[in-house]
Amino acid sequence: MKALIKYTIASVLLILPFTGCTDFLQKNPQGELTQEVFPSSASDALLATNAVYTTLRDWSFNMGGYPILDIMSDDSHKGSNPNDQLTTLGPYDDFKMNATADGLDRWWSTLYQGIKRANVVVEKVPSIVMDEKEKSQCIAEARFLRAVYYFDLVRAWGGVPIVTSVTPPLQVARATKEEVYLLIVEDLGYAIANLPVRSAEALADRGRATKGAAQSLMAKVALYQKLFVTAEEQALEVIRSGEYDLEPVFADANGVIGEHGIESVFEVGAMEVEGSFGDQFANTQGVRGTPNRGWGFNRPSETLRNSFETGDPRLDATIIDIGETLDGVKILGDGTTPDFEYDDNGKISQRECYNQKVWVPGYNTTTQFGHNRRLIRYADVLLIAAEALNENNKPADALIYLNKVRQRARGVNSAILPDITETAKDKLRALILNERQHELALENTRFWDLVRTGRAVEVLGPLGFVEGKNELLPIPQTEIDISQGTLIQNPNWN
Repeated sequence: MKALIKYTIASVLLILPFTGCTDFLQKNPQGELTQEVFPSSASDALLATNAVYTTLRDWSFNMGGYPILDIMSDDSHKGSNPNDQLTTLGPYDDFKMNATADGLDRWWSTLYQGIKRANVVVEKVPSIVMDEKEKSQCIAEARFLRAVYYFDLVRAWGGVPIVTSVTPPLQVARATKEEVYLLIVEDLGYAIANLPVRSAEALADRGRATKGAAQSLMAKVALYQKLFVTAEEQALEVIRSGEYDLEPVFADANGVIGEHGIESVFEVGAMEVEGSFGDQFANTQGVRGTPNRGWGFNRPSETLRNSFETGDPRLDATIIDIGETLDGVKILGDGTTPDFEYDDNGKISQRECYNQKVWVPGYNTTTQFGHNRRLIRYADVLLIAAEALNENNKPADALIYLNKVRQRARGVNSAILPDITETAKDKLRALILNERQHELALENTRFWDLVRTGRAVEVLGPLGFVEGKNELLPIPQTEIDISQGTLIQNPNWN
């Protein structure tokens, strides 16, 4: 069943069950499939829409291939053995990267590749003679995904060039951050109005954007803009829809059992194969050595480990330790990686361990390519609602959703993770941020959470974070060079 589900998901994202992809993929894009003639039919519209999704499985979509956002947070370190990618990935650990840092150029260009594919649908599909409902859904999916890609861009680099045409000018200046957010909100508004709810989707269509996914992303976008009324409204719409719930077991929220399950609001479907049907996101972080599941980057930090409340089951479900057994496989690790590293005071600074949220049962590295990365899950929506409600002076309501997350985490053990009762705004805000760290650890949210809440200098300053600089990444130097001066570098990166 697992293989069948994954095959169906991958097929949906690339080809759709009711149209063949072989002929399409074999056609020369410089021949029959020119920009002038494609897309020109209903089947073309579906194929073009599917192409927008393929960017999600591009290795470089994942922060240029590596989870650099986690590495820049207090949740993790570079990982792997000490010398592996030390000069390229290592600088993200202590904020010594620069405009030529490895990965930034790939991430930037891959996001714009996805935007270009979305623009084909948004610009070309409206003129196609086809069922109007199907047409609107194709455009809505493309606009949702364009919002996904621009949201990454604006969080990482601030104001970036806005490209909404398939034939943009050669040089496009940076828009303001506010202008980028305006486009994101417009795209999501269209998506909300034209996408189906989750329960209206056929099983074979799981993995496509839904109304709930668009509303959830709208809530998150509002949170980043400090538009807490909108964040509250959109998050509560998702909650009250009854379309989603928490997985009974926390580990399943990111695991195989929970793929496209009740907690999954939007995820990237993948197969256990290398290539375009698989996703290398988990392989990059997989256990290194024995068993050989990947490269071992994104090592959970001692800070993260020690931050969990006593007895919190999420600790064990988040971190793989050497010596434990998962799915009948004993984790022995990598012989070239030190078991422990110590600071000048003799305390453990790092130990060999791995991200359990990307673990896929199996026997080789290929299985890791089948991990479905969750981009939005329901627990995040609940915590967005809690944060927005608290900011809107509704602490009692905020506690309902905060404690729902804690209740799932503790399970039947009433002796741990008691309900939070704090109602003072500042204290409750800190508790919600703390809960986000533990619930969403190693899911690429911690760095941005610290930046958007103004906690980055306090928490990350000792790690090298510089206020007024590291809130944004440097624009890749290659892009500045290509722009011939049109793109201006972010502050203090020159």
